[in-house]
Amino acid sequence: MSRLPPVLQNLALPVIASPMFIVSTPKLVIAQCKAGIVGSMPALNARPASQLDEWLHEIEETLAAYNRANPDRPAAPYAINQIVHKSNDRLEHDMEAVVKRKVPIIITSLGARPDVNEAIHSYGGVVLHDIINNMFARKAIEKGADGLIAVAAGAGGHAGVKSPFALVQEIRQWFDGPVALSGAIATGGAVLAAQAMGADFGYIGSAFIATEEARASDAYKQAIVDGNSDDIVYSSLFTGVHGNYLKPSIRAAGLDPDNLPESDPSKMSFGGDAKKAWKDIWGCGQGIGAVTAVRSTADFVAQLKREYAQARERLGLPVLATA
Repeated sequence: MSRLPPVLQNLALPVIASPMFIVSTPKLVIAQCKAGIVGSMPALNARPASQLDEWLHEIEETLAAYNRANPDRPAAPYAINQIVHKSNDRLEHDMEAVVKRKVPIIITSLGARPDVNEAIHSYGGVVLHDIINNMFARKAIEKGADGLIAVAAGAGGHAGVKSPFALVQEIRQWFDGPVALSGAIATGGAVLAAQAMGADFGYIGSAFIATEEARASDAYKQAIVDGNSDDIVYSSLFTGVHGNYLKPSIRAAGLDPDNLPESDPSKMSFGGDAKKAWKDIWGCGQGIGAVTAVRSTADFVAQLKREYAQARERLGLPVLATA
């Protein structure tokens, strides 16, 4: 077992929900945390910027009330994603908000910043940095991150191309801290598989788009239900960074998903006022073939727990008690 900080111990299921642009809001985060997994959202989802502090307050107060009413089954902690790329002109403002609220877990993306890590550590927070290869993983830890999110092939949104087997084994040769694995994980069996290869947590995003609490259009949710891995295309066109997207949304925008031009990485922008691709071009990972219906977050996590227990039983492992 790797070294886990207290905030990441004792989850009802070893799962961290990934922060999804537009889709993840307090409603989804709260439902995820109540179900016993780490819920998360991007800071940039709060618009205008002043809304972020209001949302953090809402999450804190709602989860605190839930914990008072359920002392034997407390909610999991929550996380906020910060895009630390130089084009994010909201980073300083958003960091002030998360430090003020002492957000327990920060997920950093698109760059590793010692100053950001130090600010989170100043109040005892934990930093998980997402990476797509072993080189970036080393840089993240060297710059002060506490743990890693290994974004392997098949993950939704911005994703890498490494096999999860290769990526996790290379990281585990030198790092014994927290590791979450991202990439087409949508079942409890896949969560157990992630642990078997050396990760501590499954990192699940796309399957949560098809939940009642997700801020996604009905058409987007239904596309998740109807689609499978054949409906995903990997492209840099929309943000300047390679990512996975649903082909039907690309066709609806008048483009041919099988003949997309490459984008100039130098033009990628994550500023507070930047127009984002994912309003009409839908990010999605390859694991959606396991999603068969739109349901509540509580029901979906309950299904993950059952599948996780069944997978352990198939392998003759002790079935763990889950909340």
